Amino acid sequence: MTQAKTNVDLARAAMRSFIQRVATGPELSKDISYEEARAAMSYILNGEVDPVQAGVFLIALRMKRETEEENKGILQAILDATDSATAAVEEVVLIADPYDGATRGLPISAFLPAVLAACGVPTVCHGVEKVGPKYGVTSRQVLRVAGIDVQLSPQQAAAAVNEPTTGWAYVDQQAFCRKLHDLITLRSLIVKRPVITTVEVLAAPVRGAGKTHLMTGYVHKPYPPIYAMLARHAGFASAMIVRGVEGGVIPSLQQPSKLFYFHGDGELQSMSLDPASIGISQPSRAVPIPDHLAQAKDETDELAAGVDTQALAQAAASAGMAALSGEAGPAYDSLVYGAALCLYHLEHQPSLPAAAHAVRRAIDSGEPLARFRKNQVRQ
Repeated sequence: MTQAKTNVDLARAAMRSFIQRVATGPELSKDISYEEARAAMSYILNGEVDPVQAGVFLIALRMKRETEEENKGILQAILDATDSATAAVEEVVLIADPYDGATRGLPISAFLPAVLAACGVPTVCHGVEKVGPKYGVTSRQVLRVAGIDVQLSPQQAAAAVNEPTTGWAYVDQQAFCRKLHDLITLRSLIVKRPVITTVEVLAAPVRGAGKTHLMTGYVHKPYPPIYAMLARHAGFASAMIVRGVEGGVIPSLQQPSKLFYFHGDGELQSMSLDPASIGISQPSRAVPIPDHLAQAKDETDELAAGVDTQALAQAAASAGMAALSGEAGPAYDSLVYGAALCLYHLEHQPSLPAAAHAVRRAIDSGEPLARFRKNQVRQ
């Protein structure tokens, strides 16, 4: 028996034990330890267990409800498999919108890194082309349509961040954690949201030389403490967890919202957000989908979100470029709101209104647009 076969046999036996414990029903299921969860996810990432076992384990874990230790173990296995580069700049902000994208408005957060870079905050965003359970419009799709190179390695992204006139980059999961990206087909078969959907936003393909900060979003109330716990485990110096539209990092442009945050070892705190406090008043929560695209279907993909994501990506790219050019409207206000939250959190500005003023001044100067174009492969 070869060593490789022995390892696979051991992995499958261990996974059988994990499944027996987590998949015995709502009353009899048992939790597994941090190390066991880490081992199970490592087996899945390395292809050492049958896909059926992998699927059953992930579904059972979700139905049982993951514990803190299980969440950390799954995340650690992903971090173990992640290729991460350290930039030369002292601090980097990682923006992580939901990987499964947006379907109810045009996502504009893909343009936030260029705005933040122009405000003195080196920033990286990451994601995938398409994944469930939503299969919506993603930052990668929007940036690809806008001519940005979405195939940078973590090392190339770090170089872009280091460049004084650029200061931002996008890194795809396929480039920084290929083993995790290879599970997208399995995740489509699972249908429901597995633990991977929760923890993958905590990957850090590029870190700052001194500190790395997380900016992510949520919808459901139980998640901010979970994200904060995972962010600390992943080594983030601080986190901004925004109750954003569709779980993204930009709050509603129409209604009050909330931000949870921590710095260092400090407690998780929250603050109420009101778009009116920074001069934003829009009739919709997010950048609205143009009427002629609202009912457009993607007939080529049975796993599509029920909308033509490529057409929506094109519309989002156009709206984002117009906003970077200083055109007033919901896209412009989205960038102001999201960037202002970050500047205020990092204490670059004394108040949220002051931060919003600084962002507007930066956008109107044209510098974010120039920085965005530095990463375009088609100019």
